[in-house]
Amino acid sequence: MGQGLSLTVTLIVLAASLAGAAGLVWLEKRPVTPGRIRFFPTTPLIFIALIVAVVMIVHLLTLMGADPTGGRRPF
Repeated sequence: MGQGLSLTVTLIVLAASLAGAAGLVWLEKRPVTPGRIRFFPTTPLIFIALIVAVVMIVHLLTLMGADPTGGRRPF
């Protein structure tokens, strides 16, 4: 325990968040039925899924050896 996210888990979470965002965009684009209220807030969930995807992309880059401090190294 305590090893953090592995590469496999990172890729699974990234794929799930992108698939979830795509599914929510599909739900958002469906035509509106007059008189019917949508009880599922898709727009905030799309943003949450995209934020998770961006965090997973940054984590993936860190796992691949990118420097999270921006490349500045102390002397």
